[in-house]
Amino acid sequence: MSKPRLIVAITGASGAVYGVRMLQALRACGACETHLVMSSSGVMTAQQELDMRRADIEALADVVHNVKDIGATIASGSFRSAGMVVAPCSMKTLASIAHGLADNLVSRAADVILKERRRLVLVARETPLNLAHLRNMTAVTEMGGIIFPPVPAFYTRPDSLDDIVDHTVGRLLDLFDLPHRGLVRRWEGMPRSAATESTESNHTTE
Repeated sequence: MSKPRLIVAITGASGAVYGVRMLQALRACGACETHLVMSSSGVMTAQQELDMRRADIEALADVVHNVKDIGATIASGSFRSAGMVVAPCSMKTLASIAHGLADNLVSRAADVILKERRRLVLVARETPLNLAHLRNMTAVTEMGGIIFPPVPAFYTRPDSLDDIVDHTVGRLLDLFDLPHRGLVRRWEGMPRSAATESTESNHTTE
């Protein structure tokens, strides 16, 4: 491979912006070949949340695959890639992956990533979680996948929703060792003045 490939799937959970922003960031840095697959529910959610059509999102990817095409390249372990991210990942898709159903190209590609011991990251978007959700997350984790709920980091003091989304996308790209520009504000430790004040306060209360 001239450069790493990353499979990006967008399914029907709320949070289509995560998958779209990831594609935008990867296109901007140019360090990765993106392979996109979207479920029909993912297309519908993107239209509702972002006013984006399927064609708008597909234009951000290097290669696009039909979710019904089980014969696509990404359905085979011989297709080399850095891994796969499902952003967002619906609970239906999570269940399909957890139980190895391979009932469409998203779950089949994820199954291949797991069996080839490559990195699979699921941006699971649901709350509250029932026991089936939790058990499916456990199953995927035991198989080597990573469950990545898009939990905002408030220590960065975000100024906007875009800041929150960018930080999450940057952390996702970190998991694949892929470069990105200015998405993550790195933690540099507690400022000395704040750390000192906290220590003094603890001594007083103790």
